[in-house]
Amino acid sequence: MSDNKNYLAVNKEGWNKRTEMHVNTAFYDIEGFKKGRNSLMDIELALLDSIQGQSILHLQCHFGQDTLSLARMGAKVTGLDLSDKAILEAEKLNKALNLDAKFVCSDVFSTRQVIEETFDKVFTSYGVLGWLPDLDKWAEVVAASLNKGGELVLVEFHPVMWMFDDDVDFVKYRYRDGEALEETEEGSYADKESTESIDFVFWNHGLSDTIQSLINHGLTITHLSEYDYSPYDCFGNNTIEVSPGKYQIKGKEGLLPMVFALKAEKR
Repeated sequence: MSDNKNYLAVNKEGWNKRTEMHVNTAFYDIEGFKKGRNSLMDIELALLDSIQGQSILHLQCHFGQDTLSLARMGAKVTGLDLSDKAILEAEKLNKALNLDAKFVCSDVFSTRQVIEETFDKVFTSYGVLGWLPDLDKWAEVVAASLNKGGELVLVEFHPVMWMFDDDVDFVKYRYRDGEALEETEEGSYADKESTESIDFVFWNHGLSDTIQSLINHGLTITHLSEYDYSPYDCFGNNTIEVSPGKYQIKGKEGLLPMVFALKAEKR
């Protein structure tokens, strides 16, 4: 799967299918969102600080709930995603809520070709890096998208979690792998009952790959933390809610790093 256009086409089709599935799920709870629910989790809210009046680029925004949550908090936000169906749903939601977020359909590596402005923050979260074959190119995009003094806020599932099968029963993949991995999934983390088959191409990156790529492009890591829980119930059928909004793997409670979060500044 060395052909970039091929992996982009496969994943775009996959995320278009997921978008059609996700907009009607309880996991995303669109009606609750329309009534004012903030979709951002405590982990990223603590790192974002005060964003009133700030410009934010949200990479891999799916159908825009987090983007619009940032807009509701007073930021001027642009969301970007590979899926044209996701962007269409985001624009519909933006209009329904009478917000002024902007949405752009593009793969991450083409960001600077479709967005000229730079931002106070770049934000991206939960299940984003594994779709990218080259984190050095990703970090280049992040650095080029930031104003001087701007910062990246990244919250992501810990790479250890991507070593396992879907139900986190056994180790299936290497911790880091330069080769493309191909998989056909049934259903989705947001609809575990669905039997629709979706093809994906992804890559496993180690934590050091993420950090070093940012350092290589002149960003200074100012915060790094790891968490032994996920704020989302999205890992197969073996999760358990150990406290409100905190999910761990049943039988492995407290044993696995499940999320990491970092901030990196362009000085």
